[in-house]
Amino acid sequence: MFEDALMESGGKLKTRSKYWMIATFVFNGLIVGLMILIPLLYPEALPHNSLTASLTAPPPPPPPPPPPPPPAVKIIKVVNVDNGLHAPTKIPKDIKMVKEDAPPPPAGAGVAGMEGMAGGAPGGVFGGITGGTGPAIHVAPPKPTGPTRISAGVIAGNRIAFVEPQYPPIAKIAHMSGTVVLQAVISTTGTVERLSVASSTNPMFNNYAMQAVQQWRYRPYLLNGAPTEVATTITVNFALNGAD
Repeated sequence: MFEDALMESGGKLKTRSKYWMIATFVFNGLIVGLMILIPLLYPEALPHNSLTASLTAPPPPPPPPPPPPPPAVKIIKVVNVDNGLHAPTKIPKDIKMVKEDAPPPPAGAGVAGMEGMAGGAPGGVFGGITGGTGPAIHVAPPKPTGPTRISAGVIAGNRIAFVEPQYPPIAKIAHMSGTVVLQAVISTTGTVERLSVASSTNPMFNNYAMQAVQQWRYRPYLLNGAPTEVATTITVNFALNGAD
């Protein structure tokens, strides 16, 4: 026997491996077929949890929220007001004309001089007696509450006394010039009052300009024939060839 295993038998040994292989395939096929058929024939044999997970559908999504209620409708009640005017439904046979009497004129009162009134006089007074002459009314002109504003050119023509401003020595040495504009109130007698500096090109000239202008005199400014206090501006120029 050992020789048959080590040496070629020359066809003496016959193997049965082919039949065993066929039998093995058939046996394995039967096992696989049984594993497939048993769950189909007996589904209760499967695990309950896995069967439930495979057959149970997911829960449906929650329904959408309900829509908001519609706004309340405000009912407006229309009330028909009967004003008593209606279109006639029939044409009347007789149409009566209504004639209203004119009211009587007031006695003893009226506007004197009104057209159509006897004895009226032009320029009469409301409530005057017919045929009489009303008293003449004189309205006084309103009095000014403060100085009247007059332009510098007009007030310059009323100047009757002039004092030339002194030139500042330092400005004269430095050959400096300047202009000072003063706000002034001229009284009813023509004197200069309430001086103040409105503008100046150099403060060095301010005091010299005010000292000179305070000595100036003007004719009183007449308003409605009476002397009036006026407010104006006065310009003083400083130059090396003279001052004004």
